[in-house]
Amino acid sequence: MRTLLTLIALAGVCTAQKLSTPELLQMARMRSVGLEQALRDTLGSDNIQKGTAAAGEMGDFVFAVAAEKGPALQINNEAPIPAFKAGSLWVVQSRLNTGTAYKYTWIADGKPIGGGNNLPAFGPDSYAKPGVPQGKLTGPLEVPSKIYPGVKANVWFYVPAQWDGVTPLAVQVWGDGQQFTGPRPGQWRVLETLDNLTAQKRIPLTVSIFVQAGTGAERNQRSIEYDTVSDTYVHRLLDEIFPVVAKSVKMRTDGYSRAIQGLSSGGIMAFNAAFDKPEEFSRVLSWIGSYTALQRSAAHPEGGGEYPTMVRREAKRNIRVWLQDGSADLDNTAGSWPAANIGMANALKFKGYDYHFSFGVGEHNNGHGAAELPEALTWLWRDYDPAKTSQEFLQEPAEKDQPVWRVVQLNRK
Repeated sequence: MRTLLTLIALAGVCTAQKLSTPELLQMARMRSVGLEQALRDTLGSDNIQKGTAAAGEMGDFVFAVAAEKGPALQINNEAPIPAFKAGSLWVVQSRLNTGTAYKYTWIADGKPIGGGNNLPAFGPDSYAKPGVPQGKLTGPLEVPSKIYPGVKANVWFYVPAQWDGVTPLAVQVWGDGQQFTGPRPGQWRVLETLDNLTAQKRIPLTVSIFVQAGTGAERNQRSIEYDTVSDTYVHRLLDEIFPVVAKSVKMRTDGYSRAIQGLSSGGIMAFNAAFDKPEEFSRVLSWIGSYTALQRSAAHPEGGGEYPTMVRREAKRNIRVWLQDGSADLDNTAGSWPAANIGMANALKFKGYDYHFSFGVGEHNNGHGAAELPEALTWLWRDYDPAKTSQEFLQEPAEKDQPVWRVVQLNRK
């Protein structure tokens, strides 16, 4: 009876306001009166018309589209799911595995309608939980540079609620950090994930340093900093940004206790920092990394595109690497992102690195990396011991038994 009253109440208010995702999902499950209007109010009529209307939480999703005949929804390459009618709309309510991202396409009369390639399915550890304390975010702090004359960058730092204010913290650097410091819930749920994993002791007590790429006279300053294969930006972090944070936070100085994350050009920045200075950074998280020729130099004529070969030929660094990319990532004059990341994965495997490669269906987008962040951070920091300052990172036995990564033709006849 209580559920019935709730649904009647929702049906009564859905014409006046947007509903929360759980409320919308409940209406879809029950195929409630007023579902069509609730979908239009919450997801937007334009998105519904284009076939891009979707909402989800904890793996439960609802999709809606306007079509003359009954369409079906195909998720990844699975069998299409028939839609049910809600007024003039067609709706699918489905459960998806969390910790990854999906592509979806509506199919009507054998033709595709709308859809998207980057639908993240966040799991429980990506959401704020009752009883889990939130850390403290400080910033932005504007940090000028002498290494890059005339350049300034915004920096934030985040310390866990459990920190005693005395014990030096492990360090996690986040490239393009401005994307992760906005109001909660964040689009990519990074702060929520950090709170949960810290409370569960799946990662150590860590100061997260969120660094925005610098701004200056050069329009492509971000690419100069991130895509150039050199130690210049590493020194920017170590010599100019870390000292600012260290005024407020005691930090570990051993590379064993430092991780670095980046996305796109930030992905290669993160790998470059650890590959160049493994004594400073030993754990790398790379989303949709740009291991391509975006910044060429006399020393590296093909820029980051040289990394798969460099990894194979040069001495193995003592680092641990999580790579993520998608099959629909970029392909342009600088290179092919999917091919480059597959090349990186195979190079790391060949050389015996402790690495993980997560290859999905997405485009150049944070969705997949953010959805799997709880798993990735847990993997990167596994077996961390604050009493140590070093560890030999060895390729996991299960990975040694796996074949190299190959490409299978799926999108052509």
